[in-house]
Amino acid sequence: MQKWSLNFRLWHWIHAAVMLGLLGTVFLRKTFLSWRTNSEIIIQKLGEQGVDVTAEEAKMLAKAIRAPMWDWHIILGYGLAALVVWRIALFFTPSGKRSFQNLKEEKSLHKKAVKLGYVVIYAVIAFMTVSGLVIHFYDVLGLTKDTAHDIKEVHELLYNALLIFVPLHIAGVIVADATEEKGIVSDMINGGKI
Repeated sequence: MQKWSLNFRLWHWIHAAVMLGLLGTVFLRKTFLSWRTNSEIIIQKLGEQGVDVTAEEAKMLAKAIRAPMWDWHIILGYGLAALVVWRIALFFTPSGKRSFQNLKEEKSLHKKAVKLGYVVIYAVIAFMTVSGLVIHFYDVLGLTKDTAHDIKEVHELLYNALLIFVPLHIAGVIVADATEEKGIVSDMINGGKI
């Protein structure tokens, strides 16, 4: 019998790609495609060419440049919503339950902390998914722009939790694979054996 079903492994790797895509679009938005930085560059470079633009016009251009990338964030957000539903369905399968099995019975404090960490991160991802959809559809939901902005503040704050979790997860898996859980990476690729 396989440790991880094909269904769970597909979910895991698609989820990894979507999460990296979402984190990447936010990273680009806050760095290379920041409208604040790019609007200043637009004003400066056009000024050097003898073209004067207002700060508002430069802001509009800078936001237009990053708009296609931000469309990807929204598309990936829909994907994440589907993945959250898929993960909930997987919970009711033996492979999906394995992530949470024996949390109380686990003897190692480290293992308990890791499993509890997954519970927390799943809750964060669920919140990020719901809050992202609420921010995107705030007008349809009858919310004010101020309410959507407040939700966005929490959404962006929790982004930092994911920014910390992802590299910790990757490092933790590499360390575990090199030490006491040899084959953990290949098990998530080929299913492993119980």
